[in-house]
Amino acid sequence: MNNEFKVTPWEVTGEIDYDLLVDKFGTRKIDEALLERMSKYGELHPMLRRGITYSHRDMDWILDRYDAGDKFVLYTGRGPSGNTHIGHLVTWMFTKHLQDLFDTKLYFQMTDDEKFLFNENLALEDTRTLAYDNILDVIALGFDAKRTRIFLDTECIRTLYPIALKVAKKVTFSTAKAVFGFDNSYNIGTIFYTSIQAAPAFLESEIQKRSVPCLIPCGIDQDAHFRVARDVAPLLGYPKPALLHNKMFPSLMGGEKMSSSQPDTTIFTTDTPKAVKKKIANAFTGGAVSIEEQRKIGGKPDVCSVFKYEYFLFEPDDREINNLSEACKKGEILCGECKKRLTERIVRFLEEHQRKREKARERVEEFMMRDS
Repeated sequence: MNNEFKVTPWEVTGEIDYDLLVDKFGTRKIDEALLERMSKYGELHPMLRRGITYSHRDMDWILDRYDAGDKFVLYTGRGPSGNTHIGHLVTWMFTKHLQDLFDTKLYFQMTDDEKFLFNENLALEDTRTLAYDNILDVIALGFDAKRTRIFLDTECIRTLYPIALKVAKKVTFSTAKAVFGFDNSYNIGTIFYTSIQAAPAFLESEIQKRSVPCLIPCGIDQDAHFRVARDVAPLLGYPKPALLHNKMFPSLMGGEKMSSSQPDTTIFTTDTPKAVKKKIANAFTGGAVSIEEQRKIGGKPDVCSVFKYEYFLFEPDDREINNLSEACKKGEILCGECKKRLTERIVRFLEEHQRKREKARERVEEFMMRDS
């Protein structure tokens, strides 16, 4: 892989070459034929139209099964290592779109065990507390409580462990080392963990005692776990989970993935208007050194983090996003104007989200899956 960037389930750095990842991981790019097919079920989501959701595994097969009357379940999740940020919401909002479009059940996994195992600075109590805080953001997005089951791994381990054991028995240590880069310094819990992350993909099949297709919307960085799950699925009598991969939501400093560990370049769902204004004011735009020069040579929306925020989430109208891009390139709009516009949009979005987030505190148990 290109040494200038790194993409693993636990670390994403550098300017990502997404085409190279498709080749490296062996996925398929979402092409026009698949987009056309998906448009027949309803209007294409902006993330599909704009190539943000850009790669897949077996999406054609999932749609074939759906057309034949075999409904699939959705599965996605969150590793609770900190507060929720806007980058997390992107995949969850797309998942909600799929749930509404296909009228399907969603399993939402909170991997409190994973973040405990992989982060030396987090106690198990910390990851549990963070999981329940993150759950408020999930509920605030408007998922259907009747079709959405949220669970913490440590609290549903009786349900997950028998499936994880079946997976673990079919995954060799050499495979784990090859896929994840483990060496002798890793604790044995980290080596076993991918079996736990695979388990929800097969959970509905276990419940219904038949093969139930599963579709996993996730960041491309999580693909490694599900490559392992797909390899062992036929050996266990499960259908291979299908995947839709999203590109990483950018940091305010440019190309790298937005990260909770870099709070100054990350917009959290609990940020105040003052904090949002300060962070956007310091965002990387790639603009010219002076107003005069920018008016003359224009800006560079392709590298501008402010424009990327509009592109990924805050401007759903394709015509408007194209107009914004052209105005930037022609020097008709300045970086300060774009920052002001984005700040106002994010503040309005967060005020509404935070209102729903507070109401979600009373609804947590409606969504939770508990071990029986």
